[in-house]
Amino acid sequence: MNVKKTLCIILLIFILFSTITLVSADDDRSYSIDQAFIELTVGNNGLLHVDEIYDYTFDGSFNGVYRDIPLKPGESIDNINVTTEGAYSITKVTDEGNNKHLKIYLYADEAHTKQISDTEVYVYISYDMKNTVTIFNDVAGLQYKLWGEDWDVGVGALTAIVHLPGNESVTYYLNPQEYNSSSSLTNDTISITSNRIPSGEFYELLVLMPVSDFDNATYAKHVNENGKEKIMHNLEESVNGRNFWNTSFIVLGLLSLISPIAAIFIYLKFGREPKVDYDGIYERELPTNDPPAMVNALIDNSQDIGTPNMHGFEATILDLINRKVFELETRTDPNTNMKELFLKLNREKTNDLAIHEHTVFDILEMFSDSHDIVNLSNLNSDLSHESNAKLFMEEYGEWQQDVKHEYLESEKLATYFNNNGSTIMKILGIGGLILGIIIFILGLLTNLHNGVYAIGGGIALAIFSLIVMLLPEDIFGQWTEKGRLFYLKWKNFKKFLKDNSLINEHPPESIVIWKQYLIYGAALGVADNVYDAMKLQEKNMSDYDDDLFLYHHYGGYYMMHEAFRTGETAANPSSDSGSFGGLGGGSGGGGGGAF
Repeated sequence: MNVKKTLCIILLIFILFSTITLVSADDDRSYSIDQAFIELTVGNNGLLHVDEIYDYTFDGSFNGVYRDIPLKPGESIDNINVTTEGAYSITKVTDEGNNKHLKIYLYADEAHTKQISDTEVYVYISYDMKNTVTIFNDVAGLQYKLWGEDWDVGVGALTAIVHLPGNESVTYYLNPQEYNSSSSLTNDTISITSNRIPSGEFYELLVLMPVSDFDNATYAKHVNENGKEKIMHNLEESVNGRNFWNTSFIVLGLLSLISPIAAIFIYLKFGREPKVDYDGIYERELPTNDPPAMVNALIDNSQDIGTPNMHGFEATILDLINRKVFELETRTDPNTNMKELFLKLNREKTNDLAIHEHTVFDILEMFSDSHDIVNLSNLNSDLSHESNAKLFMEEYGEWQQDVKHEYLESEKLATYFNNNGSTIMKILGIGGLILGIIIFILGLLTNLHNGVYAIGGGIALAIFSLIVMLLPEDIFGQWTEKGRLFYLKWKNFKKFLKDNSLINEHPPESIVIWKQYLIYGAALGVADNVYDAMKLQEKNMSDYDDDLFLYHHYGGYYMMHEAFRTGETAANPSSDSGSFGGLGGGSGGGGGGAF
């Protein structure tokens, strides 16, 4: 079903049934987490060891449970171990976005043939985390979610024990405060018990410790500034903000129907897509000859159609490698016997470059040596420095504007996409938030009994307004006939690249086509899928003496991608300390559920 049609149906349901409590049809089974036990051990080297125990009660038959552990930029997790009591288990660990995903299959028998049913199971999870402790010049801090907001169900009670590296000058805070039952600090151990924590809520610990407690803290994050005053300010501000919104969301609500009705009207007027004579299921060849940065700007950035993102930047680099503007070199490090990757900038090939391609060349030139060679193995380290990262991000912003100016400035973009509807909805979203605040104030001030209706409507209006502001532009915006055909064909091409079975069924007939797949796969955010499919088709890929394939074979794409991510993070160093101490900003947390 078309996404826009789906949205329209959802809005209608919201209007018709906004006051009705929906009950899940899948009521023949259920589960609960009656208790959770979390034990944290903070090492003087900055390493955080985590032990988790979850007491599941299952009513009905289940296949298992899962646990998602989020990792903030720079954090890593090692030594994951899972055991169970009350069932036999098999665990599969995968990376999903910024989460470590643990899927724990539970069985009633040792042969792993029977589902669990109507039983109680204890799940034990342990792991080590690096770069969760932050060491400032004046204080060391750990901000950690003992319970995350992404659990499918709440927990009846949570018990936590935190072992610290020292017992002097330690202060700690637990938030939100309404979930606190009891806590104490004895010597170097914090003991915590909570009340029931509902699903969708978090419970967080903030501990401030002396810097002297940490010797050679190689597993901690280091921030070269004083942090305590800012942490306390953020904590106070967040606590006050939560208290405010606890009150506000009770009050916001009665006029919740206004925004959905307006959204449907705007969708009907501006959002319905034109019909085009196209019913393809997938595309095997490039739908158009447009440069990868332009395709990326129109297809891969749904929040700001017409503006390219980092995938488009990386695809442009691949295209320049294919055109020999950048040439690949490998050298063996005599100390490690590992191959290092280098890009040599070929100035003789720059005469025919587009403006945005020249900008990419200039950006990499900033990190080259006197021989116009960029060491990809060192690029991540170079971009971890704030000054380099800010310079990179400034030039990256120039590159984005170059792409828009060359291919998608306002008049050119209008031939593909009309964003009038999305602009109106964003304005209405902001207006809905303001109106929600007004309703909140009126609900507080009135002595009339009907004030309770203002309270209920305001919260729905605010939530709906926020959702509208975060929706992709093409929900309420509209593709032109030319743009719609462009969008559908490139989406189907992306679908083809993502599906290994389709590529296996229709493999490219030449290496030239594989190159196009790699370049445009990067622009569409599916380069890894293309490369994996190619490895299945071409067993001896390293035998191809081609820079583009060798670039992938030796991990160049991955190194460049990680370096650019590092640059984005390092360009805003305040993210290390500026939000430290604010509610909900801690490490850990995440969530889980059953299946």
